[in-house]
Amino acid sequence: MRITLQQLRYAIEVAEKGSISEAAKSLFISQPSLSNAIKELETEIKTTIFTRTNKGILVTNEGAEFLGYARQVLQQTNLLEEKYLNEKTVKQKFSVSTQHYTFAANAFVDLVKEFGAEEYEFTINETKTWEIIEDVKNLHSEIGIIYLSNYNEAVLHKIFEENNLIFTELFVAKPHVFLYSRHPLATQKSIRIEELDQYPCLSFSQGQYNSFYFAEEILSTRTVKKSIKVSDRAAIVNFMIGLNGYTISTGLFPKYLHGDDIVSVPLEVEEKIQVGTIVHKDMILSRLGEIYLEALKKIASDLL
Repeated sequence: MRITLQQLRYAIEVAEKGSISEAAKSLFISQPSLSNAIKELETEIKTTIFTRTNKGILVTNEGAEFLGYARQVLQQTNLLEEKYLNEKTVKQKFSVSTQHYTFAANAFVDLVKEFGAEEYEFTINETKTWEIIEDVKNLHSEIGIIYLSNYNEAVLHKIFEENNLIFTELFVAKPHVFLYSRHPLATQKSIRIEELDQYPCLSFSQGQYNSFYFAEEILSTRTVKKSIKVSDRAAIVNFMIGLNGYTISTGLFPKYLHGDDIVSVPLEVEEKIQVGTIVHKDMILSRLGEIYLEALKKIASDLL
């Protein structure tokens, strides 16, 4: 027996619906037939894709990886049918997971403009470091955007290797302090780390994986008097303006987003911020992935 496209479609539908009965309705087959098809697939690949609970169907860790491959196969099949069999245009899907970088969102805009198809379903997931790694590992996202520092690079490279991920550098930047333009330190040519002690340090929350190695900001191990953790970029900007807070990042921040309200000042530390992409080693980038990657490179080059 070989894995069939129909089995892949069945498995993906069950995962998306979270229920055998709901998936069976949408597929127009009986529930017993669908259950048997899933069991046969699991037997064939010697992997448990789903666990059955009173609350419905849950995807196992091994199942998540399998479904990631399945989605890639079906996406490529749809593209082949569209190109060579004159099938109806299918809805293109693309997903990227990233730390909270404005340039990543800008590149996403460029992708949508260049793609220009009638139907698409694109996702940009600004999220926690560990979730980015999981998304790319399980092929939920084609590309992840993440940074390395002197402090975390050895640990993260080990995690990448263990999860079959490949890191590729986009650029290396010097650390900058982001501040409100009326902040007392905003007019300085550079800032020493001790000058920040009296101001609120703004950083992105990492949830249950709140290890220093997963922090999005360098120097995350230093002790600060005032700390505010947030989950989105808009909150960071509000706290910079309203509380004279600061955050440390790459210095890449397009002025057209907030005019002259936010400035970046070089930080006097011997550190580096190496921003790059992670992809699964078994996956070849799709056309959409290539377009997005080129947009990332161009924006980074223009801003540096």
